Amino acid sequence: MKTLKRYQYERYAILCQLAYPRVFKQTRYGFDPNGQRIIYNAKGKTLIRVLWCKDKEEVIVVIKGSHSINDWLLNLAMWRKSCLPTLGLPYSIHAGFHHLLHQESMPSHRDDKLGDSVYIRLETILTPLIEKGKRISITGHSSGGAIGLVFADYLETKYPNIIKRVVTFGQPAIGGWRFRRRYQLARRTFRVCCDIDIVTFLPPIPFMYWHVGKMLWLYNGRIYENTPTILRLGRSLLSWLIRPFSYHLMSKYIRDKDFFDER
Repeated sequence: MKTLKRYQYERYAILCQLAYPRVFKQTRYGFDPNGQRIIYNAKGKTLIRVLWCKDKEEVIVVIKGSHSINDWLLNLAMWRKSCLPTLGLPYSIHAGFHHLLHQESMPSHRDDKLGDSVYIRLETILTPLIEKGKRISITGHSSGGAIGLVFADYLETKYPNIIKRVVTFGQPAIGGWRFRRRYQLARRTFRVCCDIDIVTFLPPIPFMYWHVGKMLWLYNGRIYENTPTILRLGRSLLSWLIRPFSYHLMSKYIRDKDFFDER
């Protein structure tokens, strides 16, 4: 499995944090003046930013996590829904996150068409960039990381080896055992969990939901790889009861960038 370098971690973490403010000046972070496209959700709020530079190979897709009451309520839709009819993927995923991918995306650009879903809008934006020889990295926080896994898998199916890497922060599980077995990008996926972030243990249904990729647990001044969930939960239980949500903030992930080496 490939490794995640410190500079890569820091870059993706900062971009995830900056996805939340309404205004993001991409030129400050090395992207072209015209190197940003925004994808809205059904409410007309920013959900995804697509960022690129014409002289660099990598396009970065940054997906926001839950940022409204309605988004958080979707986490309660814990039954699974098939991706086969629309995405052509042979597994089912969390129904709430399925909705995030399939909701209508309100137009944000003159080229956007009414009625397109979020995943269709994203594919439409990425296709011409892929045709220019660029590869795609996907990063997301919370539910944004979860749906990023599915979109990355979908894109990899249509354009083999187009995904450079997937990096998620504070991500809940999205699929079952079939998803875990069929997901194609496990060796290019990094799931970062910070201390006692409660969201990384959700949904709280044993053996119904499974994670994929390499887990990097930032805990007590160290970085642990692929720590079993039961062990991570046991070590974290006392602190979890005291401060369950403070470790879910992107600012905490930013502060822990020093876990990664400079290579």
